[in-house]
Amino acid sequence: MELRALWTALLQWVIGLPPLESTFFVAMLPVLELRGAVPLGMALGMDPLVTFAVAVLGNLVPVIPFYWLLRFLYWRGVSNRYLGPLFRFFDRRAKLNSPTVRKYGLVGLTLLVAVPLPGTGAWTGTVVAALLDIPFKQGFPAIVIGTFIAGVIVTVLSYMGFLTGLL
Repeated sequence: MELRALWTALLQWVIGLPPLESTFFVAMLPVLELRGAVPLGMALGMDPLVTFAVAVLGNLVPVIPFYWLLRFLYWRGVSNRYLGPLFRFFDRRAKLNSPTVRKYGLVGLTLLVAVPLPGTGAWTGTVVAALLDIPFKQGFPAIVIGTFIAGVIVTVLSYMGFLTGLL
């Protein structure tokens, strides 16, 4: 099945769910995250504060297992005879393409997650934290704060009508 058809089928299924569940599930998706979930929830008639809370929680649910999965795969993959070069390539790319996080540390990670633009968010922050060996106890709070900030920004823009028209 073509990837586009798969995404279309998934989104049609999500839209068929009740608004709360739709918002939560869309917030868990790596591409849409809360940037897509908040406008969806508001377009479905949910209260802005409820939408914000559900989207932030939904966006954070996959972060914990995803971080540990990435660490495990990286640990196993680097020493693998066949996958090692690929993992080392991604490690070099992550370290080269994360100057904000390296320069500003946890504040940089928070800002990376907080900016509500494509290519940023909790999923991207988790990848960067895992590949840069940021300990979970330090990285997770930065990701939570960044997600909260992004949620506030997207909720305010949606409430003002800037983002709900996209759906």
